[in-house]
Amino acid sequence: MKSGVRALGVAESYQGTPSTLAGTVVRADRVVDGFAFTTCTVGGTDATTAILSLFDELDRADIRYLLVAGIAPAWYNIIDLQRLFEQTSVPALSVSFEASDGLVSAIREAFDGEAATRRLKTYRAQPDRRSISLDDATVYLRSVGIDDAKAADVVRAFMPEGSRPEPLRVARLAARGADGFR
Repeated sequence: MKSGVRALGVAESYQGTPSTLAGTVVRADRVVDGFAFTTCTVGGTDATTAILSLFDELDRADIRYLLVAGIAPAWYNIIDLQRLFEQTSVPALSVSFEASDGLVSAIREAFDGEAATRRLKTYRAQPDRRSISLDDATVYLRSVGIDDAKAADVVRAFMPEGSRPEPLRVARLAARGADGFR
């Protein structure tokens, strides 16, 4: 991958409500090239809209990939990867870092009625997770708008060391800092 290719990484932090989302534009050569911040509701259903607002605020035609940390930030505020792809025309990748049997039972335990139904519908519409083995770690990936092999290559290209792609590592640090400041 060319060194100037850019990805927008989105991660969250919450110490209360609302949850802070940070978006960081990072080049494949690890140069950080932009920041944006917003919030989403803890236990809400607005994470996808919040991520779209970060993308719009940055107004960057050079973003080639959108990486989000996980699929359910802010206490099951499920991200709709298909909607992210449709509204940005940029491949959307969800990267998680722990093995899991999925969120269906956890969503059912946390929510009732329409709140559970809405989250489950969005969650079930997402592509299945697949594991990607890296040098020292395994990550779990869902992607829309890009084939599986290319998505894995993108994650590898943005992961210099450790177990987090650089756009997500920087976004997580930025979200924590902004959340602490707020």
